Amino acid sequence: MSPASYNHLSDSELIALYKLDSNKQAFGILFNRYTHLVFGVCVKYLKDRDDAEDAVMQIFEKLLTDIIKHDVQEFKFWIHTVAKNHCLMQLRKEQLARKHQNQLDKDAISLMDFTEDAHHDRNEIKEIQLNEMNLALKQLNDTQRRCVELFYIQDKSYQQIALETGFTLNEVRSYIQNGKRNLKIHLEKIRERN
Repeated sequence: MSPASYNHLSDSELIALYKLDSNKQAFGILFNRYTHLVFGVCVKYLKDRDDAEDAVMQIFEKLLTDIIKHDVQEFKFWIHTVAKNHCLMQLRKEQLARKHQNQLDKDAISLMDFTEDAHHDRNEIKEIQLNEMNLALKQLNDTQRRCVELFYIQDKSYQQIALETGFTLNEVRSYIQNGKRNLKIHLEKIRERN
């Protein structure tokens, strides 16, 4: 059947066809019917067209497998709810990432806070602190260092890091938390030696 021959089918019929044999043409019709709705929901919540476009693709990509697992009675209502929940989850992750960034900023200040000697000026102290931080970063294993740098220096979210590195979200979270803890330990050792 040509894709055009599916246009007259209801959402339920298209879903049934897709569930029957992973019919991509049937799913494509659903995608075409509801992309504008999903995009509208994503723009409403994410407040950014590029982020909304990315979210639409992520939502429909996930639907390829999720729709098989669920008994969807009213696709329009269901896809609206899925899009809304996806956006809310993304906003929570970004909020959590900002919280972690703020915590790191506080930790960095406390980690690098040491008594200024009378003969050091502020620039020398900052240079010393940066050198110590770089030395401590080099002590981390590759996965922790990479995730810590992507999160704290390049300001990427857990999801972006997972996409870039191929790690799962749980692995990214673990590498960042362990990296942060190890970074603190290495900084303390460096300061003890100096």
